[in-house]
Amino acid sequence: MQIGIPKEIKNHEYRVGVTPSGVRVLVAAGHSVRVQTQAGARIGFSDEAYRAAGASIAPDPAAAYDADLVVKVKEPQISEYGFLKNGLTLFCYLHLASLPDLARELMARRVQAIAYETVTDNTGAHPLLAPMSEVAGRLAIQAGAQALTVPHGGSGTLLAGVPGVVPARVAIIGSGIVGSNAARVAVGFGADVTLLGRSADGLRYWETVFAGRLKTLFSSPDNIERVARESDLLIGAVYVPGQQPPKLLSRDLLASMRPGSALVDVAIDQGGISETSRPTTHSEPFYVDAGIVHYCVTNMPSATARTSALALTHVTLPYALRLANLGWRAALTEDSGLRVGLNVAEGRITHTGLAEDLGLPAVSADTLLQIA
Repeated sequence: MQIGIPKEIKNHEYRVGVTPSGVRVLVAAGHSVRVQTQAGARIGFSDEAYRAAGASIAPDPAAAYDADLVVKVKEPQISEYGFLKNGLTLFCYLHLASLPDLARELMARRVQAIAYETVTDNTGAHPLLAPMSEVAGRLAIQAGAQALTVPHGGSGTLLAGVPGVVPARVAIIGSGIVGSNAARVAVGFGADVTLLGRSADGLRYWETVFAGRLKTLFSSPDNIERVARESDLLIGAVYVPGQQPPKLLSRDLLASMRPGSALVDVAIDQGGISETSRPTTHSEPFYVDAGIVHYCVTNMPSATARTSALALTHVTLPYALRLANLGWRAALTEDSGLRVGLNVAEGRITHTGLAEDLGLPAVSADTLLQIA
């Protein structure tokens, strides 16, 4: 199979879909791999390294997309829509619930689109989302610390405090992978941390792990409102597979917080948890709304692109190899977790939650593949 690896073009996106080590595995399995020139150069993967691994170098994105299977990191940007073709299998992060125009392009161009973020394993977890959730959770506290500084419009509050001055109060809404990793870093900073979640067992676990160094709270509307008003920094760490998260923070609620407090909305990829959240970029990551400094970068892990690319490709490569070896139909038929990752195929939405958010009809992947 011909596999294409385009260079990412989203703002300050330097991750790459396959490393030279991964190319070596794909080529050894009998596949042809074409990597767009300079695709991994910014993070230390040169064209020469890809050639040595057995890839050919594509001079431009059109050549990289001229493949049976395209493996990349982020969703195609508007300038790349023209490269999408009938029969192409696209394997990457998509977050289509917040990108209805892209969803319609994929349908119209009859692309088979498999989203990293909705692939599951045999426990129902999301193995291709997990490593980037870990990175984003850890980065969220760093971003929040910057947002609280005066140059970015913040109140001038230091997360750790100093002797004689209390530390910042941090509330993390969501106790999954993003939230727990944010809690780990915030506790390490010395902040006063509250972790909100909906699983009593999960909250019990994290309270034990952190040995009393953070507070846990059930994520109810009343509790969210109370901790928001009391907090210097809010972290939005809610994920609903394939769908937009609920708007848990109203504009009025944010306006009731102390001016110069901050919100890092990690859920912005799917639309965000606040009425005031809108996507930002690494070039212009911060803005102030309702008196609160917002950080809503949609590709947070690219701030640490080398670490992120290595962590991501370790988990995506086995799936990419399966798709290349078997083709998308056979691979999805054999692997029910990979099948859950199918968002669009043959011109139709195949993820029910996504279809609900977009107001479009859906056909299940099982029906499409005629799986009894």
